[in-house]
This record gives sequence, structure tokens and C-alpha cells, in this order.
Amino acid sequence: MPRRSSSRPAATQERANLYDEITSRIIDELETGRLPWVQPWGSSGVSAPLAMPKNASTGRSYSGINVLILWGAAVARGFSCQSWLTFRQALSLGGNVRNGERGTTVVYADRFVPEEERRRARENGDEAQAMPFLKRFTVFSADQCQGLPEDLVTAPPPVPEGLIMPEVQALIRASGADLRLGGDKAYYAPVLDYILVPRPEAYFEPINWHRTALHELGHWSGHPSRLGRDLNSGFGSAKYAREELVAEMCAAFCCATLGITPTVRHADYIGAWLEVLREDSKAIVRAASAASKAADYLLAFRPDRDPSPPAACAEPELEAA
Repeated sequence: MPRRSSSRPAATQERANLYDEITSRIIDELETGRLPWVQPWGSSGVSAPLAMPKNASTGRSYSGINVLILWGAAVARGFSCQSWLTFRQALSLGGNVRNGERGTTVVYADRFVPEEERRRARENGDEAQAMPFLKRFTVFSADQCQGLPEDLVTAPPPVPEGLIMPEVQALIRASGADLRLGGDKAYYAPVLDYILVPRPEAYFEPINWHRTALHELGHWSGHPSRLGRDLNSGFGSAKYAREELVAEMCAAFCCATLGITPTVRHADYIGAWLEVLREDSKAIVRAASAASKAADYLLAFRPDRDPSPPAACAEPELEAA
């Protein structure tokens, strides 16, 4: 009897890992209260249109679990379209994936008859049994590419007049920050150096958009090419909590300067902040100093800024400790 291929257990394990990854992703979305097959287009301010995801090169629509995966990626990462490409497809269309962009893993499922199974069936007079296989590959949103034909590029809809304060908009433009609108989460990506903030329409009170944007701009100010703070600490660590405290206070200082009432955007972090402050009595002084530097850095981009330098801190020896 022919020997079974030793690669089959590995292939089976690979399929199991893929199923686990996909299932974990869907569970995470359900636990956050979002049904991945019911997308909140329109009401959430997500800029991607209501449509089935498709391959921009072949025109074929994705199906099955890939629809949920790609819908979820479009919502979470604020993409403005439902068009996707592999790395090679982007090149074949005359464009390319921008450096540092992270792709989305989708899967291809089918069945095939291994040669050893065909041989076994011939020898035994049986019908050959097809084996299922699952293959992963990576695709990128057209938003993550550059140089593509114009008909593949979707321009996001303009923000309705009056939702963003002119002075805040002027500050953002003057800063040169890569601030993108969309998605259902706000974050700063240090490696790619961009900010993603949900569109103003997604907020019950548009003023909260400004508080959120200024918080993320606070993180942006800490990039190595700017103020050089440590932005690579893991979620839940003391350093991560300190950076969140800096960004929160920076946003408060900027809001007060711009006439926006400050508020706590990250209430969930209060417990982590308390731990940091209880362990280090100088932490709040250091954080406030860093926040002032970040706010001064950002506010210097205002066209109507006050040219006078900020007042010195009364206790510099604590900041330097």
C-alpha cells in the first residue's frame, strides 16, 4: 500500500490555525458589540460605500468569510472603498503598495484530489476522494496603494460644512500631519506615522471629534522626528499609560487654548493612570511637562498663534529627575 504523504498533518494543522484565526477575529468583533455581517454604513461615518468587496484587478467579488474579513478591515481601518488588490496586481496596474502598509489576510478554499489518492483509487477500484484545502494570501485596499489608474481611486466624501472648527482645521493642515478620516476607532500609527480618526459625522456631538483629533495629534508629536517620546510600549504597560496621560493632557491644553471645553476621552485609562501615579510621585509632573511641550509644538502651527514663548515651569528639577 502506498505510503501517505508526511505533509498532510502539516496541511491539516495549517487549516486548523486559519480557522482559529478567523474565528477569533469574528469573536473579537462580536464582543465589541458589532455584528460583522451588518455594517454600520452611514450611521457611523465610515467612508467605505455600501457594497460587496471586490478584486480591483479582476472585477470578481469576494465571497464567504472573505466578505466579513474585508468588511471588517474597511470599517476598522477607515478605507474609502471596497476594492482590493494583491501586491503583484497593484504592480501590474502600474501602481504599487505604499511602503509600510499592512495587508489583510483572506483565504481561498477548494478541494483537490492528491496524486496518491488517485493511485490508491485506481488500485482498489474505489472513487477518489477529494481533499479540502485552505490557502491564505494577502490583499491591500486600493487606499493603501499609489499610482493606480484614476478609475480605481475613490475620493472620500467631503466633511459637511461647519463640523470641523476652522482654527483646528488650519492647525492640522499647517502641521502636515497625515490625518485620515474613517474607521470606527481613533489611533496613531507610529511606524507609518499617520493618524486615523472617525469622521465627524460619526460623533453624537461633533465637538468630541476635535478632542479626539487633538489627543491623537498629541501622540503624533512624540514621533522620533518631532519630540522623540517612547511610543513603542505595549498596551497595558506603565509606559503606555504614561504616554496616554501625556496625550490626554496635551489635548486638554490645546482644547483650552482653542476655546473647547476639555474632557476625558479615555475614561478606561483612569485606573492605569492611578497605578502609575501611586508608584511614582514624579510621574504627573513629568507627564504634564511633556504634555505642555506637545501642546506648544502643536499650537505653534496656528496661523494666529501668539509668538511669545510659554512661561517656564516653576519646578524644573522635578521634570529632570
